[in-house]
Amino acid sequence: MKKEIDTGAAKLGPYSAAIENGGTLYTSGQLGLDASGAFAGADAAAQAKQAMQNLKAILEAAGYTFDDVVKALIFVTDLADFAAVNEVYASFLKAPYPARSCVQVAALPRGGKVEIEMIAAR
Repeated sequence: MKKEIDTGAAKLGPYSAAIENGGTLYTSGQLGLDASGAFAGADAAAQAKQAMQNLKAILEAAGYTFDDVVKALIFVTDLADFAAVNEVYASFLKAPYPARSCVQVAALPRGGKVEIEMIAAR
């Protein structure tokens, strides 16, 4: 059965922060926006750190942890930021790391530099 997970954080559109279905949690992509709705910093590393903190809050609200994450997808507007984003990402996770894709996109909402989504399973 489909269950909405809501952390109360501001969203930029008509979507759920996450949906849990059958022991699997699907998060929406998280930008590096803090509680005030502003970007946590101008660079990709600061935005990636905030995006990961946002994801941690979503996972915890649903009773999951980063240890439950099986897949991640990272969007960046510039692949030159790949190493900086990787460093931040790795600081939140431990081996065995989730399967992951990272792609460069033309643009992200509100001019963000990084967006991260995850799938977690029990």
